[in-house]
Amino acid sequence: MTERLSARAALALVTDDFTELAPPARRWRPDGPLGWQGYDAQHARAAERTGEEESVVCGTGSVEGTRAVLISFEFGFLGGSLGERTGDRLEAAYAHARAHRLPIVPLVATGGSRMQEGMLALTQLQRVARQSELNRQAGLAQIAVLRDPTTGGGWATLGAGADVVLALPGAQVGFAGSRVRPPDADPSAYTAEAQVAAGSADAVVEPGELRAVLGRWLRLLTRPSKAPAPVPAALGARELPASGWDAVRRARDPHRPRARAYLDAYFTHRVEISGDRCGGADPGGVLCGFGEHEGRTVAYAAQTGTATRPAGYRTAARLIRLADRLGVPVLTLVDTPGAANDAEAERQGAGPAIAEVFAAVAAARTPVTTLVIGEGGSGGALALAAPGNTWATPDSYFSVIAPELAAAILKRPPGEVEATAGHLRITPQELAELGVIRTGDQVFPGTGDRHS
Repeated sequence: MTERLSARAALALVTDDFTELAPPARRWRPDGPLGWQGYDAQHARAAERTGEEESVVCGTGSVEGTRAVLISFEFGFLGGSLGERTGDRLEAAYAHARAHRLPIVPLVATGGSRMQEGMLALTQLQRVARQSELNRQAGLAQIAVLRDPTTGGGWATLGAGADVVLALPGAQVGFAGSRVRPPDADPSAYTAEAQVAAGSADAVVEPGELRAVLGRWLRLLTRPSKAPAPVPAALGARELPASGWDAVRRARDPHRPRARAYLDAYFTHRVEISGDRCGGADPGGVLCGFGEHEGRTVAYAAQTGTATRPAGYRTAARLIRLADRLGVPVLTLVDTPGAANDAEAERQGAGPAIAEVFAAVAAARTPVTTLVIGEGGSGGALALAAPGNTWATPDSYFSVIAPELAAAILKRPPGEVEATAGHLRITPQELAELGVIRTGDQVFPGTGDRHS
């Protein structure tokens, strides 16, 4: 487990400089709002022990050159718990971020709501949720860093409610704290690593790398752009396929360039988001994140050539919605034989997950650019494609369904699969003639720049 840091040590770990915000004034009642006997004494001991007046320290600072509002929890102050005065400070921090158009970074370490303030403490979560939503509506990024421990309402608002969730290794993370879990609960489920595996957090970051990683995220998420993402250059075959079956054969070639090759060639550097925030992740099926291309930020969702799982679609939808809110253009790379169609995929909500992506692309105000780089299998591929701005490489195809399945549905013998591929008109040049894709020299030469 990573060393448990104080609030100010955590700030020093990630910031180049830090200026604390003046805490809002609140009239204090003896022993707090409930008159909890001994609460004033507990408060005084916590202040003496930590040097802090409350469980959070809020201010502005630079992280690798990007200004942000930072909220750092002091776990040594009554377990980093949230009370009324904590809520005052949090509300003021979010408001300051909106007023100055700054991203916000909570460095979370809390056991939850403060018992000595009862329901008034619990309702601070509503205040936090409201402030977070206002910042979301203002198009401001929120990046949470989960320290040890991050439990209760702090996890369910400041932590899990952020756009990007990073965590320190070994941190205890979960809605249920260690003292309120079932006695037979598996402790490994309440860790940062488990939350990443479950799709509830994006990455575990070593303390020594946190400043650089956080700085990279902040730079990428604070550079909106109205121009569409340029179409990547084709990396594989340059000549057009001779037939539909030739297109299928080349798209299925195991040596054809895949998503990672395209992303590596396109971006100077990139960072990945992971997980659908619904209990699942599909890192082998869809790569999602933000990167730098020719000096500006582009978001990406790239299929990897496998059957895409429901969690992959939900992660892609999450990425597109986030990019849209931040004003960042999106690049999607289509490459899948189709959506996963096994029984488990149905139990995980394949249809609703695909519907989420269709809806996210349809609703996006930010420009979406699509390149088909391999197999374009049915609706599982089309969901990520931008209407009117989809391109295709020469070693790709796009089809209403795989030729083998089309032949089976039409009750054709196996020997007619290749002919069926031709009947479907799935080659890039045929798709251009049908008006499904755009063509241009960057994806296959000799076609000029035509929008079919």
